[in-house]
Amino acid sequence: MSGRLVVIGTGPGKPAQTTPEARAAIAAASDFFGYGPYLDRLELNDGQTRHASDNREELARAKASLTMAAEGRHVAVVSGGDAGVFAMAAAVCEAIEYGPEEWRALDLEIVPGLTAMLAVAARVGAPLGHDFCAISLSDNLKPWDLIETRLAAAAGAGFVIALYNPISRARPWQLGRAFELLSGILPASTPVVFGRAAGRPDERMAIVPLNEARGEMADMATCVIIGSPETRMIERPGKSPLVYAPRSASGAAR
Repeated sequence: MSGRLVVIGTGPGKPAQTTPEARAAIAAASDFFGYGPYLDRLELNDGQTRHASDNREELARAKASLTMAAEGRHVAVVSGGDAGVFAMAAAVCEAIEYGPEEWRALDLEIVPGLTAMLAVAARVGAPLGHDFCAISLSDNLKPWDLIETRLAAAAGAGFVIALYNPISRARPWQLGRAFELLSGILPASTPVVFGRAAGRPDERMAIVPLNEARGEMADMATCVIIGSPETRMIERPGKSPLVYAPRSASGAAR
């Protein structure tokens, strides 16, 4: 079978943060499937075709891309950030598992990218410098009770928590509820980072203590990083503070 499918993570949106490997994969493909705003970031030539769809149509997008690749095309599925972190690589793998046998014979490549939590962390210091986890607050594919269980377990175990998909018009209350739950486990002074559109012209970074964090401080372009009890913040005259996770569990200086 001559068709090929590549799933590409293009990074958080700043052109310089798209890897050379991703750029080469984009240059080689003939057809591109993805959420419209992600496709808009690409500089395609006249021989390359866009197939845009809504951001809630991941599985349908994966099936359409696999169908085209099975016809012999060189197809790319585009994700912002990293394709394997709450993005299209999982949808493509799911489609292959339950799809026709010919999809398993396709040449498949997944190209990693810089994911949102890494871009946000780099802007404020090193909040992910010790153990951390990532949790999506979207309850479209899993029940909210399970999300609360995972949040409580992660906070109780001392993980720094990066929250993806924190809020949307259809899900306006979950982030506020998450802060309420975590306030019963973590110190009120725990730093919370709101990182919106890291690296892009409309970037916005804010750091507040957990007891001042509110759901309306985020939107769907925001990645929220919630510190652990060990997380430190360094004030700097005339500069933004640095947030970091000490290398040792006790937080002792070395």
